[in-house]
Amino acid sequence: MDKRKSSTALRYKKAIIAVSILIPVVVAVLFRIRLEGVQPLTFLPPIYAAINGYTALILLIALWAIKQRKITLHEQLMKTAIGLSLAFLVMYVIYHLTSDPTPYGGEGWMKTLYYFILISHILLSVAIIPLVLISYVRAISQQFTAHRKIARITFPIWLYIAITGVLIYLMISPYYA
Repeated sequence: MDKRKSSTALRYKKAIIAVSILIPVVVAVLFRIRLEGVQPLTFLPPIYAAINGYTALILLIALWAIKQRKITLHEQLMKTAIGLSLAFLVMYVIYHLTSDPTPYGGEGWMKTLYYFILISHILLSVAIIPLVLISYVRAISQQFTAHRKIARITFPIWLYIAITGVLIYLMISPYYA
């Protein structure tokens, strides 16, 4: 690898590490803040749940597109999936800045299932950040062999997160105030 490529790769690596740490930390800090005197934005959860659903659908279409060798379509779909994930994150944080957490009201095995899905969703949501960023950087850097290698890990995790985001909303929605 020449010096310029090495320097670019190092900058991407540092940026990926910084963003992968910064996003979860900022979200965790913002979860402790409630904006006083602001009307709770209760209309947001079904919107960001729908965004998760659209993200899952777009990820599946993107997989189909790349298998059909429709590279430009795949690239556009993946950029859309990243944009939707960012929109979800912004709405999710804004909702939680204006609203108290909603406790799950179910019991028995449903409660166990809900918390299993929720905890795995949250943990994987943190882990997916560097995976998506690395996958994206490898694609735009035309490192397609390396991109495919990590995309095989990134894709199912991202799809799981998108689908479980919808499931979590469906399971908690009866308990919203």
